[in-house]
Amino acid sequence: MPLKTLITGITGMVGSHLADYLLENTDWEIYGVCRWRSSLDNVSHLLDRVNKKNRVFFEYADLNDQVSLLTVLRKVKPDYIFHLAAQSYPMTSFDSPIDTLNTNIIGTCRLLESVRALENYHPIIHVCASSEVFGKIPAEKKPETGIHEDCPFHPASPYAISKVGTDLLGRYYAEAYGMTVMTTRMFTHTGPRRGDVFHESTFAKQIAMIEQGLIPPVVKVGNLDSLRTYADVRDAVRAYYMLVTMDPIPGEYYNIGGSYTCTVGDTLNTLLSFSPAKDSIWVEVDPERLRPIDADLQIPDCRKFKHHTGWEPQIPYEQTMRDLLDYWRARVRRGEIFLTR
Repeated sequence: MPLKTLITGITGMVGSHLADYLLENTDWEIYGVCRWRSSLDNVSHLLDRVNKKNRVFFEYADLNDQVSLLTVLRKVKPDYIFHLAAQSYPMTSFDSPIDTLNTNIIGTCRLLESVRALENYHPIIHVCASSEVFGKIPAEKKPETGIHEDCPFHPASPYAISKVGTDLLGRYYAEAYGMTVMTTRMFTHTGPRRGDVFHESTFAKQIAMIEQGLIPPVVKVGNLDSLRTYADVRDAVRAYYMLVTMDPIPGEYYNIGGSYTCTVGDTLNTLLSFSPAKDSIWVEVDPERLRPIDADLQIPDCRKFKHHTGWEPQIPYEQTMRDLLDYWRARVRRGEIFLTR
């Protein structure tokens, strides 16, 4: 019998790419948790498989409804659980802090409690936290090798605070109950299907819309001075697969990230360089895109995870950005209508 995996958040960028990776590289059955209102845009290419019950199955559940989580776990009994679902937009968390904290912290607790409630059930669980837990690290306190796992947390948004709780819950359930739970703090990861509330994706979307004459030739931006280290989402999901299959150690926690570091402004310039309209595009700071506090030195030290698994990022930064821009170009050409955010 093939192994079974459950992906919470399968309809998101990361969850959909993880499903793609597992379909190509394993014979596992993939069960994706969906809410009734979840957009299926990112998994539209999987719907034929779902309809035919060909290795991909969608199950209704919600992190805010523990009965639904228990129902799915009893039904599926997955061997692996990738817990990716979250309120994942830092800017949104400033306006909706309670929903963010409830979904990300209490929702994670509901999931882990649901696993614990089932007798003789011992899955391998990946809990996805975030590099945002480290927050705003002063330059003088940043280690020369980058942010390592034991740097102190200094979250700079309600989202980041929620991911601190998520991170600690994962380790707590491993230590207190002997559950095989590992936690990751993935640094910036992007590529096709990235939500347009994130800086590099909104840049790409705006450029694609400008190229088609749909909006004036002005790219609206927030803080262009923040440093980010980029990984491709397709490298990220390969890392997650290696995490759960290569000598998983209960309670361990890992930083994972790419190897290319630049400012947000440099990222914008890279995307602009790919556009035939680049010489006619202006850049304008939009105050609504500025965070009250910005986690602005996101440079990871990933040696711990690399030493444990041998993982290395493979997709070059420029390819990631080209693919992201082409993703938005394709959506614009199809005539989709977008919010101008």
